[in-house]
Amino acid sequence: MNEKHLKETISFIRSKTKSNPKTGIVLGSGLGDYAENLEIDIAIETSSIPHYPVSTIEGHKGKLIFGRLNDKQILAFQGRVHYYETGNLNTILYPIQVTHKLGVKNIILTNAAGGVNRHFHPGDLMLMKDHINLTFENPITLIGKPKQTKGYVYDPKLISLIIKIADDMKVPLREGIYVGVKGPSYETASEVEMVRRIGGDAVGMSTVNEASFASALGMRVAGISCITNYATGVTNAKLAHAEVTEVANKVKHRFSSLISSILLAIEK
Repeated sequence: MNEKHLKETISFIRSKTKSNPKTGIVLGSGLGDYAENLEIDIAIETSSIPHYPVSTIEGHKGKLIFGRLNDKQILAFQGRVHYYETGNLNTILYPIQVTHKLGVKNIILTNAAGGVNRHFHPGDLMLMKDHINLTFENPITLIGKPKQTKGYVYDPKLISLIIKIADDMKVPLREGIYVGVKGPSYETASEVEMVRRIGGDAVGMSTVNEASFASALGMRVAGISCITNYATGVTNAKLAHAEVTEVANKVKHRFSSLISSILLAIEK
């Protein structure tokens, strides 16, 4: 990480807002509209932030939203940059580094994913109990010094909290293992079968490196996938990015209700 660039990024953001959120959320493909649930203090276009990576993918608006949810300060990222957009691990981890420098202690990572588990269906929400990193990248090496990890990425207390909230709200919530790949092509049927055999329940092109990096920095991490399509080979349907945003839009109300309850329940 370029410390000079990071300082300039943080300085620019601090010049725009005095907000000091302790909880943040990254909104994945088709899920960015959740930010409308916040009382927005300021929305900063990522393209205006010095050194900040800019997403090129449809469904990723590219904004940092500093807002409030029942007076609780929240930082929401509308969209993310994927590894396949740049081929550079630094670019996908830069927003996490910025989040950490801004003082965020808890982060919810969301994504759109293909359902590998045959019991999952488009529109399901899945709590990420763990992940398998098939990008074969090691984000921990970018911290700059040897780092002893905690033995887990997704915070056990946050996992328990989210399960209880979903149960109390009677919101159906799957639990499973997310498998991250580099993309940008969808997986073949044989690759999906491999993912299933190694224990994956859903597959996508993000999150795993962000989650590991955030956890190694000391942040409490949770992850939620929106199952937007069946992975190749699960059905004969042809995959398309438009399907991702369409299904995400259909579950918007259920997703928003659950996320708001989670954000409000997380302690500083």
